[in-house]
Amino acid sequence: MKKAKTPQKNGEAKISFLNLDRHVWPLERDVFFRPARLKYVRKLIKKKGCVFCEKVIDKKESLCVFKSKYSQIVVNKFPYNSGHLLILPRRHCGDLLDLSQAEYADLMETLKEAVTAVIDIYNPQGYNIGLNNGTAAGAGIPDHLHFHLVPRWSGDLNFFPLIAETKLVVENSKDTFSTFVKYFSKKYGKKIKNMEVR
Repeated sequence: MKKAKTPQKNGEAKISFLNLDRHVWPLERDVFFRPARLKYVRKLIKKKGCVFCEKVIDKKESLCVFKSKYSQIVVNKFPYNSGHLLILPRRHCGDLLDLSQAEYADLMETLKEAVTAVIDIYNPQGYNIGLNNGTAAGAGIPDHLHFHLVPRWSGDLNFFPLIAETKLVVENSKDTFSTFVKYFSKKYGKKIKNMEVR
């Protein structure tokens, strides 16, 4: 004969509920707060012109590490992880479908080039590739389409930092830039900053 289950007392239910987080989130996590990013996130600072096009013209400010005939690879100034790259067409274009066949093919080849470089340099256990086409899809710079390539490692948390923009990165963008410039210079046998290599 089966014993009837005794209903839990309120205290027992509260204790198991309070311990729920211990079972769901067993690791402590530190949070790095950057209040200065609030203006960027809320778009309170409105920039005129295209940041990608302007940075290419201003060679001192450019973080471009690779150029092909139609595409380029740029180090992200606000990375979500070490080695975070942006892959974009050289022509100012906000919609993937507006690219010519030659531009599209070149962009995909350049994306593969970026993935190869990230794997060779950082040896990640995985990576995220993302394209937000249009403001409604979450594009921060909707008028110049760009892929994000983010190296990933087990234990670097989860996809949440990509959305919440609260992540501590161990390498600054200048060091990342130097690393990729050296990599592509060695691969193609010439200094490639602001020059076509393919």
